[in-house]
Amino acid sequence: MLDILMVTDYVCPYCLVAKEALGRALRETGIEARIRTQPFELTEEPKERVDTYHDENRRAHYRILEEPAKELGLDMKLPPAVIPRPYTRFAFEGWYFACEKNCGDAYQDLMYRAYFIEEKDIGDPEVLAGLAGRIGLDGEEYRTALLEGTYRTKEKEAVAYAKDVLRVKTVPTIYINGNKVSPERYTAHEMTEILRQEERRAGGNASEGESEEQGEGNGFSCGTDGCG
Repeated sequence: MLDILMVTDYVCPYCLVAKEALGRALRETGIEARIRTQPFELTEEPKERVDTYHDENRRAHYRILEEPAKELGLDMKLPPAVIPRPYTRFAFEGWYFACEKNCGDAYQDLMYRAYFIEEKDIGDPEVLAGLAGRIGLDGEEYRTALLEGTYRTKEKEAVAYAKDVLRVKTVPTIYINGNKVSPERYTAHEMTEILRQEERRAGGNASEGESEEQGEGNGFSCGTDGCG
């Protein structure tokens, strides 16, 4: 079984497409994997939030995702008309709440789609509480957890681990069995190739000379200072 760690932020479009491509590749190949999420806040408070909607540079970079998103059935707004881009601390704190209720995966799907498809402000606790109810969570209990900071320390420690220990600079950053892999085209086909290569590596059958980091530096991603 492959161990997959995905460092991600809910407001990164590359993260959503990579996540969906990974899911499809796993279903089509039948490769077994354990997927873990590592929160990463692209904009941490009190740093000023950015306006991605009117950023022509980001908009141009996002075009690489149009075809993969269409292939995956994602009607994404690239970028969404949510100005400025939300902080995601509350959304990630809510994920820890959802995980305790055994619906962490459904919650993550909800967050990505709420932002990139429905153009919801997922930095607003009231918006988040309303969304949480869609997957059977108690909206009032969820809201209280956010406002009281029940998971705040846990979330901040997770983000600090991604940035200070893993030294991640951009998302998505994906580790498969400890090997860092970086999608370039964000297609399901590309993800299938990556998975099969890592499966061969895990079985001791990797070809001599295969790189430890696949596609590193060649694909677009989101960083704290922009996309590149």
